[in-house]
Amino acid sequence: MAVAPLWESVTSVIRSAEEKNVDPLQWALELRLTLSAAGISLPSPDLAHLLVSHIFWENHTPLSWKLLEKAITVTIVPPLLVLALLSHRVIPNRKHHPAAYRLYLELLKRHAFSLMPLIRGSGYHRTMNSIDDILHLSEIFGLPNQEPGSILLAFVFSIVCQLVDASLDDEGLLELTSNQRSNWPHDMEIDGLLKRNDNHGVLEKANTEMAITLIQFLLQNEVTSRILHLASQNMPTHWEDFSQRFSVLTTKSLVVRNSKHINPEALTYLASHTSKFLERESKTIPRGEFHALLSSGSILALTSQHHGTSGSALWLPIDLFFEDIMDGTQAAAASAVENLTGASLVKALQAVNSTTWHDAFLALWLAALRLVQRERDPIEGPVPRTDTFLCVLLSVTPLAVANIIEEEESQWIDQTASSPSNQWKEKKGKCRQGLVNSLQQLGDYESLLTPPLSVQSVANQAAAKAVMFISGITNGSGSYENTSMNESASGYSGNMRHLVVEACISRNLLDTSAYLWPRFANGGTNQVPQGVAGNVSCWSLVMKGSSLTPSLTNSLITTPASSLAEIEKIYEVATTGSEDEKIAAASILCGASLFRGWSIQEHVIIFIVTLLSPQAPANISGSYSHLINCAPFLNVLLVGISPVDCVQIFSLHGVVPLLAGALMPICEAFGSGIPNITWTLPTGEVISSHAVFSTAFILLLRLWRFDHPPLDYVLGDVPPVGPQSSPEYLLLVRNCRLECFGKSPKDRMARRRFSKVIDISVDPIFMDSFPRLKQWYRQHQECMASILSELKTGSPVHHIVDSLLSMMFKKANKGGSQSLTPSSGSSSLSTSGVDDSSDQLKIPAWDILEAAPFVLDAALTACAHGSLSPRELATGLKTLADFLPATLGTMVSYFSSEVTRGLWKPVSMNGTDWPSPAANLASVEQQIELILAATGVDVPRLPADGISAATLPLPLAALVSLTITYKLEKATERFLVLVGPALDALAAACPWPCMPIVTSLWTQKVKRWSDFLIFSASRTVFHHNSDAVIQLLRSCFTCTLSLTPTSQLCSYGGVGALLGHGFGSLYSGGISTAAPGILYIKVHRSIRDVMFLTEEILSLLMFSVKSIATTAEQLKKTKDGLRYGIGQVSLSQAMTRVKLAASLGASLVWISGGLNLVQALIKETLPSWFISVHGEEDELGGMVPMLRGYALAYFAILSSAFAWGVDSSSPASKRRPRVLWLHLEFVVSALEGKISLGCDWATWQAYVTGFVSLMVQCTPAWVLEVDVEVVKRLSKSLRQWNEQDLALALLCAGGLGTMGTATELIVETCHQL
Repeated sequence: MAVAPLWESVTSVIRSAEEKNVDPLQWALELRLTLSAAGISLPSPDLAHLLVSHIFWENHTPLSWKLLEKAITVTIVPPLLVLALLSHRVIPNRKHHPAAYRLYLELLKRHAFSLMPLIRGSGYHRTMNSIDDILHLSEIFGLPNQEPGSILLAFVFSIVCQLVDASLDDEGLLELTSNQRSNWPHDMEIDGLLKRNDNHGVLEKANTEMAITLIQFLLQNEVTSRILHLASQNMPTHWEDFSQRFSVLTTKSLVVRNSKHINPEALTYLASHTSKFLERESKTIPRGEFHALLSSGSILALTSQHHGTSGSALWLPIDLFFEDIMDGTQAAAASAVENLTGASLVKALQAVNSTTWHDAFLALWLAALRLVQRERDPIEGPVPRTDTFLCVLLSVTPLAVANIIEEEESQWIDQTASSPSNQWKEKKGKCRQGLVNSLQQLGDYESLLTPPLSVQSVANQAAAKAVMFISGITNGSGSYENTSMNESASGYSGNMRHLVVEACISRNLLDTSAYLWPRFANGGTNQVPQGVAGNVSCWSLVMKGSSLTPSLTNSLITTPASSLAEIEKIYEVATTGSEDEKIAAASILCGASLFRGWSIQEHVIIFIVTLLSPQAPANISGSYSHLINCAPFLNVLLVGISPVDCVQIFSLHGVVPLLAGALMPICEAFGSGIPNITWTLPTGEVISSHAVFSTAFILLLRLWRFDHPPLDYVLGDVPPVGPQSSPEYLLLVRNCRLECFGKSPKDRMARRRFSKVIDISVDPIFMDSFPRLKQWYRQHQECMASILSELKTGSPVHHIVDSLLSMMFKKANKGGSQSLTPSSGSSSLSTSGVDDSSDQLKIPAWDILEAAPFVLDAALTACAHGSLSPRELATGLKTLADFLPATLGTMVSYFSSEVTRGLWKPVSMNGTDWPSPAANLASVEQQIELILAATGVDVPRLPADGISAATLPLPLAALVSLTITYKLEKATERFLVLVGPALDALAAACPWPCMPIVTSLWTQKVKRWSDFLIFSASRTVFHHNSDAVIQLLRSCFTCTLSLTPTSQLCSYGGVGALLGHGFGSLYSGGISTAAPGILYIKVHRSIRDVMFLTEEILSLLMFSVKSIATTAEQLKKTKDGLRYGIGQVSLSQAMTRVKLAASLGASLVWISGGLNLVQALIKETLPSWFISVHGEEDELGGMVPMLRGYALAYFAILSSAFAWGVDSSSPASKRRPRVLWLHLEFVVSALEGKISLGCDWATWQAYVTGFVSLMVQCTPAWVLEVDVEVVKRLSKSLRQWNEQDLALALLCAGGLGTMGTATELIVETCHQL
């Protein structure tokens, strides 16, 4: 401090006062007048420095301390600055100057809690900067800025830390702490230290007791406790160290134990629950009824049959998600497990509903059980069956639970590496205990636990296994794991709970103590199975080294493995055994272990993918691919994983990108070679390279919607929302996953589950590595985008086209020479005189695929010109498909493109030239109308677009005629599952009644598929009529919320009304119908422009809220309502239904358009709605506007949480900061009057307070990503609404950037109280 004449005179006045022993108060008042007259701003930091420097240590007298205390009293010096100056000098020297330490503690007790005058004073900033310069708080605590509020928080925290360290040091306890020294500097070399006297020891003990008492006061005081809680949130490392030291003090201190003024129990409780205590003391309770109602989400009133609008219905998004992932028309690149946990569906609902993990896990299990129950009586058709649904329940769901548990426990493991207290051990297992509780309660839902008939025996075995464990029965080798119980389990009645518990035990989520749960092991007879000891399973024989004989192989194919070790044994055989053993091992892996080995299913899938990419021998050279030598082995694997259920299971486990990366080299190798080699399989079947290529190529095509781009981009007005699957996209996802896997703590824990014998190559794969595949894909895209280019006569492709046409239409050519001319304008392709010997067509498959579009063009042109009859065309197409099944992919893409271009005249399906649908066309159309009517959709009969009712575009007629020539058998199933969905999509995009015609033809062929085919056809209406989509959405809201209770469909509401209880559980007019939610799940992918859905769903949400509020207000006004005071009850019930409506709306937006549609909702739809004037607003009253605002808040938060996650663990969360900033900038600008609003003011106020409350309480990680200035502006606006608590909660969640402002608001808020 610079010494000026004024301060020299002040120093003289101080010394004169001490000499004359003047009254300290009078002296302080006179000094105040003198400084004011001199123009010195008060309180003065310079005077504080002067007074403290005067005392230490030359004038360490009672009068000097009294002068200092009176200077603080009359506010001529800043109290906190004085305390900072004193702590810097007194605490390090307290043992030599215990009296000074005592005086410091007294001043601390009087003035440390008076913070309001400080922050309102004119010298606030200067004072805090001075404190920071003295104590170096910004440096010690790593403050990113030097805001006065942040320094104030650090100063309060530093006081507590210094007192704890001083007390520990005084009692010799510092050595018990992790650092074994104080964190605060000790400056002991001070001149003029006084010698200790006999009274020092007594005074030191008294000082220690008083310091500990002050610590307790600081932790319990309303202002300082909130500030300290804020410090615990934003300085976790420093707080952890403080908590550990404080715990040592309270448990080891003799002063605490012997004191009459300190409650050891209370202090010990504070030590062990410091953060919880402070959180309780400083918790901000948002204002308004909505916030109180939000906390009621933990009540989970679940019923097994009719799931009404109770707390259980708030978990409805999980049911919708499960139904959506069962769509077999598209293989997902991301796993269902990742979408459940990584994309944070379950975590989002658990956070926003404010429930325990017990409730969340119970809801998850019940949703999966409902999914299986809805599939108990499935309709027949080429769709995933029971095995896939059981995969969701017994494999996907346990893996999702495991991820959540591992994520929690990995955090504690990471923390213990840097935390000496090992407090993570107390927290470990919180999610795991929630799982145990949920599975114990699961037994109460008996109606959901009845197993499907196909797995009843498996459930019985699980129940028998529990009894055997309790009875101590083994198979003679001391183990019961590999005991065969097929016969012994017949007397037991197992249920789905037994299978769920077994799935969890096998994944180490539970231990075998679960068998001892009440009512678990007494599912059937109480007798112990007889004759079990001698029964040994086929897998036990494998583990003992038995060779794979045909009989043992057949048993292993039909019996799923129960452990990873068993599968590893088979994998070893598949990699090191003889050729026959390898083929047997491949058959075993693709058998029951893949479909029903739920505990090891993901391992089996990875083994299969790994085996599809065998390592090249070291001695191989040249262009010859080593894969050719593995043709029989690879063929068994490819055929084994081609069924519909299998591809869907691969999709559920997220292995589609890895599978695509394994299939591409096979396609490249087998499609590039000449098929002059054949192989004979053990079954006697003879295969060629064309057969292996076709199976692999068609399987690859099924992994993305290769036939959709022309329909989506040409017919649609807007490109589809979300990433478009393609070979490049699948490889990109594969490369990214393999490159990133294992880097996060969660991944490192997950890797423990994987087999150690697998060595997956993590090298990136690119399309450039497969030149023929890349060439085909480029031609495929060109074919869809434009008509075929001219084919040069005499070119190699021209010659192949001639050979193929000759082969296809051999019988038609016997009558003489004829010319097949493509419509693309290419030269005439004559088939006369062409040698169609097999030698000429022994060419690479890629060459045939390159020529196929020209062949199809020529054939269609000839048929259109009458050169070929429709029957000859269909026969020729079938001949081509039989010769190389891979050409079915070209047929699908070419015919789809040609229908899209609309260049071909329609043909009459009259039964003479083309097959006729007349026999049942009228019946099909009538049943479609009945299905729509049963779901609340009433649309006028669709026009036939000016075309006679029984006509189809020529390419579509050719494709449907081809498909009905196939026999429905296992050998052709893997080919039809490619053509079927494409035919369905193509017919749906054509004018009405093309789809009913196609459906009629197929129902004539396969009558048992009638329900499935007609239901699929009913979806066409929504492709053509957006009003039908809106009506279906309205039905979803109406039945879920039970807005029309007189309707049989909507009488109960909730999940049961929305999704029903399985296809066929509803009947209308003698046919099976579907619930509205099921129908919407099946049609939303065919909606061309999904962008309009956000506005429609928002409108339906507002309509639903109005209906809910109107009903509640009517109930409130009744005599019974007035008599029994049920107004609050009706409001609570209304709020629950409002949350359900918002939850349904959020789910529909997320499922329909994913991340992009949710972002459009937040950035565009919601702001537009608030700005727009709604005509009915003036007519609304009562609680309607308020409930609308709360509904919108819940709708926005939940939609965003589904898309982005509640934390930063998902890749989508990287997009969150920008969109969230834009939305909050809009909110703040409207609050500041920069944007005019058109909505009701009560709606806007409810939305803002509700949105901020949910964000702070449920998704606090989001607040940290928002621009600090936006958060501060929003908080300021909330304070203007008198939402002090909410404004403070927002600032407290804003991290270090808003910590200073939050500290100041804490002081102001507590002062007002």
